[in-house]
Amino acid sequence: MFKKQTAYVSEFENFLNDMKDKNPKIEEGQRAGRAILWDKAPIDLDARRRADESRVKQLPYVYQSKH
Repeated sequence: MFKKQTAYVSEFENFLNDMKDKNPKIEEGQRAGRAILWDKAPIDLDARRRADESRVKQLPYVYQSKH
């Protein structure tokens, strides 16, 4: 239906393409960084529940003594 125009390339796109040509491992580093921040292992709900239940309740004001 619509034809995509590919003649125009912005300065920013040129900059990114040049940077990727000079350092081809840049995308690999981006994927590794994404894996560290976002690709997490599934949470074990049973272990999380047990950890929450074993937590000691903290007093509302920590520095106040009980006497």
